[in-house]
Order: sequence, then C-alpha cells, then structure tokens
Amino acid sequence: MSNRSRGRDTGRGTGRGTAGGTARGAGRTRVRAAAAALAAAGLALAGCSSSAAKPSASSGARPALTIGISLSLTGDFSDSGKSAQRGYQLWASTVNAAGGVLGRKVVLDIVDDTSSPTQVVTNYQNLITKNHVDLVFGPFSSLLTVPASQVAKRYGYAFLEPAGGGPAVFSQHLHNLFFVQPAPVVQQGDVFADYILSLPASQRPTTAAYPALDDPFASPIAAEVRTRLQAAGIRTVYQQIYPAEATDLSSVVTAMAAKKPDLVVAGTQSADAYALVKAMVQLKWAPKLLYLSNGANDPLNFPGNVGAGNVNGIFSSGDWFPTATTSGNSAFVAAYTAAYGGAATSIDSTSAEAYSCGQLVQEVAAKTGKVDNATLISTLHSGSWPTLEGDLSWNSDGAANASYVLVQWIGGKLLPVFPADRAQSAPVLGKLPWSG
Repeated sequence: MSNRSRGRDTGRGTGRGTAGGTARGAGRTRVRAAAAALAAAGLALAGCSSSAAKPSASSGARPALTIGISLSLTGDFSDSGKSAQRGYQLWASTVNAAGGVLGRKVVLDIVDDTSSPTQVVTNYQNLITKNHVDLVFGPFSSLLTVPASQVAKRYGYAFLEPAGGGPAVFSQHLHNLFFVQPAPVVQQGDVFADYILSLPASQRPTTAAYPALDDPFASPIAAEVRTRLQAAGIRTVYQQIYPAEATDLSSVVTAMAAKKPDLVVAGTQSADAYALVKAMVQLKWAPKLLYLSNGANDPLNFPGNVGAGNVNGIFSSGDWFPTATTSGNSAFVAAYTAAYGGAATSIDSTSAEAYSCGQLVQEVAAKTGKVDNATLISTLHSGSWPTLEGDLSWNSDGAANASYVLVQWIGGKLLPVFPADRAQSAPVLGKLPWSG
C-alpha cells in the first residue's frame, strides 16, 4: 500500500517512477558512501537480475536461491509494478551483502506481465515449470494476484505477495498465500469511516458519492465505507462503477457534481485516481471531503500526475511510513535513498511491501535452517513476524490481522493523521485547492 495499501494494492495502494531530488546532507553522504562500498564488493542492484550467473557446482559455492516474480513493468499497473521491483531488488542486494540466505546468493528472475491476468498465469507457469525457480513472490494488484496464486498453489509453492488484498484473493481459501500488508484491502477504508464517524455531528458530511473502478481491489473498499456511513445516516446520492479502460472521468465527475455530495469516497487504483482529480480540477468542482483509496497514497507520482498545487486536503490510507519504528525500517530507508535517490518521504509503500516479502524468507530461514516452500507455508502460519509493515500474522486464508492508517496531504506532504496514537499531524478540514 501504497503509503498505499498497496494496499497499496497496493492498487497502494499505493509507486511508481524513479525517485527524484538530489539534495543531500551529511547523513545522506554517509549513506551514499556505504552504498558505494557495497557496489565495490560486487553487490550492486544490477547483480540481482535473472541474468546473474549462478555459482557452479565445481566452485564449491552453495547454489543460488532463485526467486521468480511477475511484475507489471508495462501496462496499467506499471508505476506500482516498478515500485515493487525496486523493493524486491533492494532486499536481494541487502541480503546478498550479508552473505545471502543460508549462504545462498539470491537471484531474482523478474518478468513483465504487461498488467495482464492472462500473461501473469503464463509467466508463473514458465517460472516454475521451465525456469525451475526455487520460490516465487507475488505481482501487483488483486486482479493479477488471484490467477497467479492459483498457479503457485497448483505446484505447491508458497505465495508471499505484497499488493493483492481484495476479497477475491482470500475467498480462494489458499493456505499457501500470505498477504504482506496489515489487513485485507477491503478494510483499508475502515480507518476513513472511523475518522468520519469520530467527528462531531456538526462537522460530519450529510451526503456522499461513491465512484469506483471495476477492479477487485478498488470497488470493495468504496462499498465497505458506503455500508458503514449509510448505517450512520450519511445519505448516498451517487454511486457508480466505471470500467477499467476508462481514461477520461469527466462524465463521472459531472454526474457527481450534479448531486452535490459533501463527501466523495472513491475506490481507485493509480491511473484512475489521477484521472478523477484532473477531471475535478478541469471542471472546477470539488466536494468538501475527498478520499481516494489508492493513487493519492503515492508520494512519488501523485503530485506530478495531478499537479503539486492540487494535492492538499486529499485523504487516503497507508500501511507504511518512512518514520516507522518497524523492524529494519531505518536501514531500509537509508538503503533505498542511497540506491534510488530522492527523499525518504517520496518512497512508495509498494517498495516496502515487496521488501517485506524478502524479510519473511530470511526470518523463516534463520528460524528453521531451511528455505523451501513447505517450510515457508507451515512456519509462517505460526506466530508473529516482524517486517517493515509491522508485526504480521495471518489467518488460514492468508489475510493479515492488523490495520491501516489514515493519511492526508498537508503542506505538500503525505502524513499519517488518524488514529491519534499513530498520527503525525491532526487532519485538516477545509476547501480543496481547486475549489476556489
């Protein structure tokens, strides 16, 4: 989740493009020096691709641990797919710098699924049956995770996946699947509903609109929030599921504006979230409150896609933050900014979610002395496991048992604002920038 949940499903949810920015202080300089030392040792990120040579049997080195991954490097989910790629590659670089997993160098075999459910099936079948990878990690989005996880199940592979947490994922009841975010994506909007219902009656919206992408990750979030807010007396004046191929959402915004909702809760991925905000700006209409389940929780790409002057006041949900005190987070942030540039606040949570998949493999290997699919599946279903995403545990269907955080754009930054015990700022209620 990206600070999406990724949910960043991710959807995430949640990153996307190459991080920008070149300013560095003394601390950043030290991080770059450390990264240079790793590169000098032959452990640069480029060494983690599928083209990296495996140690030969005659060399006496232990065989590489090859992990197959299908990612959306092109197509609708390519921004998020590239963020997942950065997270996976950064973990491989980091673990290889420490000697690998049980002495085995990690090699990532990453292939492009073009954001296609058909291609993702072909990719995982080939990775498992032709490339004979040792393990697999998941793609981006529930749309691709559902068919991909079925392939993994068929061949007895554990399926650690960073960004596929829609209801359709868990309704499969796959014991080999582990969603590496705090909770199922359908619960991502619960924290926004909790916030709205915590407001004094005089500050609550009275009417709401619920546009949503036709996507197994996005639309259930809007539906879940609608159910809760309707039960609390907030009247629904508009709801619409728009097709995945829609690129211009002006007609959706025009129809919403005619109903004059106080609140818009949109079940979005990335591209449609951008399109929704751009249509609002173009039509010079804004609700009093705007929540986007994904897209707006992308600190790297959201401002550039909707205009940096249009972000303040928009709400979303998050699962990871650069200031979190979770296991290994400070080292991850330092390594990420050294490798990819930019500020810590521009790291998309999809990268942290992907990195956390690798953390889990390391932890199971350290505990059991083994790194195989059966061991991963049986071991992860016991106890709680520390990751960048927090301490994770799962039910029998692979859904994690924690919760998301409400985030809002304030002063050009994406900040946690609710609940209070996890907030870095109080929520700001006021006109959206383009509303005049």
